[in-house]
Amino acid sequence: MNFVDMLARAERQNGSMLCVGLDPEPARFPARLKGDASRIYDFCAAIVDATADLVIAFKPQIAYFAAHGAEAQLERLMQHLRRAAPQVPVILDAKRGDIGATAEQYAIEAFERYGADAVTLSPFMGFDSVQPYLKRHGKGAFLLCRTSNPGGDDLQNQRLASVAGEPLLYEHIATLAQSAWNINGQLGLVVGATYPAEIARVRVLAPTLPLLIPGVGAQGGDARATVRAGWRGDAHRTEAAIVVNSSRSILYASPGNDFVASSRAEAMRTRDLLHAAREHR
Repeated sequence: MNFVDMLARAERQNGSMLCVGLDPEPARFPARLKGDASRIYDFCAAIVDATADLVIAFKPQIAYFAAHGAEAQLERLMQHLRRAAPQVPVILDAKRGDIGATAEQYAIEAFERYGADAVTLSPFMGFDSVQPYLKRHGKGAFLLCRTSNPGGDDLQNQRLASVAGEPLLYEHIATLAQSAWNINGQLGLVVGATYPAEIARVRVLAPTLPLLIPGVGAQGGDARATVRAGWRGDAHRTEAAIVVNSSRSILYASPGNDFVASSRAEAMRTRDLLHAAREHR
């Protein structure tokens, strides 16, 4: 089963567009784990077990593991995800972007070392930096397109005078991802929830691609506006999936020993909010 098929299955099975981002910060762990980087796996595995039936995907962010020398814990977590939530695809949030030979090594890291189903990439070095990931049969890749940070305007919102129609850079990326670059049919785009108008524009340019949408929750993105801008389908079928990521508001829903129950409750609340927005588009 390829990545896009896995997304569709998880969406149907769990009735969800919610992705839980696994961004472990030991300083924010609940009391009995607080400050202990050796417990990153324990914390993340508890979140996975509490939310596995509520999500369309999980998204571990590699920097939060690497910063604490916890790559072995990430490997162990990926194995746990396969056992505990085999129906849920895993997106490794790495935002890699390098020349082809190096990209080949990063692809080995993402898909062989960690066993991810998809990876996030920076497309700004061109197609040859993306292509090595697309050689992996059935594996997905989300290209940074219109990111949620304010500094995204510095490049992504600039016009390309050298391209017909002078599109904005993020519009050009969306067009390439929908067409010439999507050689394995598994490309998607990253578009921030803090820019719903841009989500709608990307959806026009890339009507069939899955969108990974960070920024709901602690970053202030509006769940209802996100769904209305990006989701396409009807009561029977999703035409273009959205993967709406929330990290901190779910991971750190409670600082106490009730963090597992609180995280589940927040994930359920967010999932249901997204579903209601879809029903009332």
